[in-house]
Amino acid sequence: MLSRDQAAEIFARIQKHSRADAVECLFYGSRSALTRFANNVIHQNVAEENSGVSVRSVFNGRTARATTNRFDDTSLMNVVRASEALARVQESDPDLLPLPGPEAAHAPATMPGRHFENTAGLTPGKRAEAVERIVSAARRFKFTAAGIFSNSETVEGIFNSRGLMAWHSQTSAEVSVTMLAGDSSGWQKANSPDVGNLDPVSLAGIAAEKAARSIRPGEIRPGKYTVVLEPAAVLDLVGFGFFDFAGLAVIDQRSFLNHRVGTRLFGENITIWDDVGHPLQSGSPFDGEGISRRRVQLVERGVVKRLVYARATAEKMKHSENAGKVGPIEATGHGFPIPNEIGEAPMNIVFEAPQQPKSVDEMIASTERGVLVTRLWYIREVDPYQKILTGMTRDGTFLVENGKVVGGIRNFRFNQSLIDMLSKVDEMSMPVRTSGEESFDMVVPAMKVRDFNFTEVTKF
Repeated sequence: MLSRDQAAEIFARIQKHSRADAVECLFYGSRSALTRFANNVIHQNVAEENSGVSVRSVFNGRTARATTNRFDDTSLMNVVRASEALARVQESDPDLLPLPGPEAAHAPATMPGRHFENTAGLTPGKRAEAVERIVSAARRFKFTAAGIFSNSETVEGIFNSRGLMAWHSQTSAEVSVTMLAGDSSGWQKANSPDVGNLDPVSLAGIAAEKAARSIRPGEIRPGKYTVVLEPAAVLDLVGFGFFDFAGLAVIDQRSFLNHRVGTRLFGENITIWDDVGHPLQSGSPFDGEGISRRRVQLVERGVVKRLVYARATAEKMKHSENAGKVGPIEATGHGFPIPNEIGEAPMNIVFEAPQQPKSVDEMIASTERGVLVTRLWYIREVDPYQKILTGMTRDGTFLVENGKVVGGIRNFRFNQSLIDMLSKVDEMSMPVRTSGEESFDMVVPAMKVRDFNFTEVTKF
């Protein structure tokens, strides 16, 4: 695995080859392994390790980058020359800023450690033992189990010719379990930098219970229902909204927040932060230019408070027609590596805990008639400005009557505005670190929502 000292030595050699006005290097390294199982047996075990450097050269407002995963002198000279040749033929970019200096990269004071030796050292044998316990749970129910158990160790760093040096290392472990019965299924997934926080047997048990409780699913008519959305279902819906909190998205008029910053868009019980230092979050404390990520309040009691910015976007916004309409404008450390067309995005979403948190069981108990949703899939955007999403329920959809789960039901397709959904949240659980399939990991609660719009019943 590439170390910070090795990266510094490689950067020194790159600087010797460089003839540009300025040079920036992004370093990356990863060691990952995955055990995949299906039909109650392991059928794949893979491991991969790679390291590389992406070199960005700057000539008088023109910039480009080239990448290599070879660190001998000839390869480094070649990648520098490729970067410089590409930069020289670019159009000059009036929005390109000078490289930031070392004062830009300061990790948050509360930044927790995210590298765990027990995760980095997880062996194929240990993963196989966990899979055996998952499969044992499936066999007790006479179900078929499928899923993955993976672990990884990653590093990322940024060095530039103005003296900026930033480095981050972390680990990650993930377990995903699907339990299959003849006409039903159940699912659970979890991810953490610390594998000690994962309980594969518990995940398997929950997935098996969902499959067992939804055998011989009934069918109810589509329409608007009170729904209890488990955290994974919440995650995959709200994830479609956060790239719109980017300053560049508003400038380009491709955000549902155009003309809405400063307005009450959601319910008063919705407060959202972007917080890389949160103990349940993961990821680097700096962005694609090495700028320290700030804790930013995106939504306060339903009011959209502000956006996130890369350095160049903040300068552009200050001179746009939106200045004075979008809250504070400053670089927040959310930019992607230059050059890019996206600009920036909040990637460490944390929902604030409600004043009176409720468990999923308590939400069910307070529901006269509704639907319990485990997860959603195949979600697509129908109306970008109203944030209407469509998709389907999956792997555990249940009818709730008189405060109890009475049985599984066939899955639904939905057409639902995210704005409307977050305006009709009656109850929430404590936010938890959550994994899904359609979005990045966040810290989100389960939610009880009024008038969720199911449009048709599926065949399964």
